[in-house]
Amino acid sequence: MPIFYDDLETRSHADRETAQLQGLLAQIKRIAAAENSGLTGGDRVQCLADLRHLPVLRKSDLVQWQTENPPFGGIPVSNITHVFQSPGPIYEPGGSSHDWWRLGRFLHACGIGPDDTVQNCFGYHLTPAGSIFENGARAVGARVLPAGTGQTELQVQAAAAVGVTAYAGTPDYLKIMLEKADTLGVALRITKAAVSGGALFPSLRDYYTGRGITCLQAYATADLGNIAYETTPGDGLIVDEGVIVEIVTPGTGEPVAPGEVGEVVVTTLNPDYPLIRFATGDLSAIMEGDSPCGRTNTRIKGWMGRADQTTKIKGMFVRPEQVAALVARFDGLARARVIADRAGEADTMEVRCEGTGLDAEAIIAAVSDILKLKGTVTLCDPGALPRDGIVIEDRRTYDT
Repeated sequence: MPIFYDDLETRSHADRETAQLQGLLAQIKRIAAAENSGLTGGDRVQCLADLRHLPVLRKSDLVQWQTENPPFGGIPVSNITHVFQSPGPIYEPGGSSHDWWRLGRFLHACGIGPDDTVQNCFGYHLTPAGSIFENGARAVGARVLPAGTGQTELQVQAAAAVGVTAYAGTPDYLKIMLEKADTLGVALRITKAAVSGGALFPSLRDYYTGRGITCLQAYATADLGNIAYETTPGDGLIVDEGVIVEIVTPGTGEPVAPGEVGEVVVTTLNPDYPLIRFATGDLSAIMEGDSPCGRTNTRIKGWMGRADQTTKIKGMFVRPEQVAALVARFDGLARARVIADRAGEADTMEVRCEGTGLDAEAIIAAVSDILKLKGTVTLCDPGALPRDGIVIEDRRTYDT
């Protein structure tokens, strides 16, 4: 089979940016034309960097919009064949056209093609994961055993009977299947695994390698489809050609410097369901350089934690958005980090502020006003705070 899924994977950075800008402007036009779209700042977008002028869309926004205007909150949706429900509840549209969710690109990178039968162990009930991977398997010409979740002994029997060669599912369930097969004395022919929806720990990948199985992971969501995917272990995840990925400071829409950890914000170029600056709630970082596999799109480091660091201190919730508001109040304040700790049986709060020309007393007053709590303020030199995406650090332990 060919090395690359299509020519988009090896295009120049300039060609990709030009095409993405055209797609972005078309998405802005679609959403702006919708009644009560809520999109502001679209007229300020002249290049991809201007995305920062548009508001960040969060899952909580979708829940509210969909409650007021079911089922999709007024977002212009077209050419769909399915409606799914995720916790929230949030309703997501789905399509059946060629590679609608863009998982075919990932499955191709896994080496899955027309000679394979894929045992799809993602759920088919209400949630879209099963349909997402089945749509991708059709895109690469593979057959599908729509197994869904659970009933491991039956799964093993079916895999052996139909000659399954590839697995799609969460990272850990394949190990459960293989161990069950060993117990039953059943030989399976699985040599490829496409996983998502959970952590692929190095020890688990090593286990699969020892069993002769190549295991790669994708970063995908119900709202966005494929976001990024592995081509070789340890080389990061390559951003999908159908999305624009930004890494921003949690609680804001401001991009971080290259290489710094921040929240993953995604704009999808799918005209059937346009989402602009959709916050995933996940932390990651951009990797330098191109992938050794020859694909030229940006790489991210993969999942590095959750961006929603909302923490209760002294009985009050402190949110990343409040920390961002504190930073925005002072011209010389570059970044801030709230540290929750304990002194005896009481909570403490320290706010470390990095910048120049800062007035500690003014910041103390602003902390009380914005965070609704009193705490100590420590002024730090530029560059002193870690670039790890954490704006609220909880150091408290409750085991003593």
